Amino acid sequence: RGNWERLAEFFQYTKEIRRLIYTTNTVEGYHRQIRKVTKNKGVFPSDTALEKLVYLAYRNVSEKWTMPLANWALISQQLAIKFGDRFEIM
Repeated sequence: RGNWERLAEFFQYTKEIRRLIYTTNTVEGYHRQIRKVTKNKGVFPSDTALEKLVYLAYRNVSEKWTMPLANWALISQQLAIKFGDRFEIM
């Protein structure tokens, strides 16, 4: 209840913008992928083995970061309308 104003503001955005906001937290996504890979291993034989596993997971995750965002043309137009003074369509 204490954060209702912030939550209500979130729902003022269109569905596409809300999806972009809550699905593109890169840091949380990265940590989630690393946890997914490392939680299945009980013990690592060495620090190097852990580093190698995290590096390989990073390589797989970073490929997704270069992919274009779905519906970006529509989302960028909506952002330009809502934040015209701060957002320019490139």
